[in-house]
Amino acid sequence: MTLMPRKDSLDLFDDFFGGNFLSKFDTNMMRTDIRESDNGYIIDVDLPGYNKENIKVDVTDGYLNISAKMNSSEDDSKKGKYVRRERYYGECSRSFYIGDDIKTDDVKASFKNGILSLNIPKKTEEEKESEKNYISIED
Repeated sequence: MTLMPRKDSLDLFDDFFGGNFLSKFDTNMMRTDIRESDNGYIIDVDLPGYNKENIKVDVTDGYLNISAKMNSSEDDSKKGKYVRRERYYGECSRSFYIGDDIKTDDVKASFKNGILSLNIPKKTEEEKESEKNYISIED
């Protein structure tokens, strides 16, 4: 009986250092869908297994920053040596440029069933103009 998936290549050195080992984590982390609506954009980020308390979203210098952390909570009742461990523990993050017109308070977020949904409004030209602070020029 084997607990490892069968592969055609048995070269463990190539498997470990050849990119297959790390690329699994890279391609599965924070998969994101971005949709445009009439009023703005909806960003859906896959974060299965994460707790809402360990997800942070902010807007800094025109970038929407999303970071998530998953702690390795070792349970003392689970004694034994791991034969294979594929679950991810650590931190991951993504950033998207959304423009200088969007502020942190403009973004609405929800987290349900492992999906972080962010609603980002579109700013109209009138809203952009009204937010500008012009300096008056005196004679």
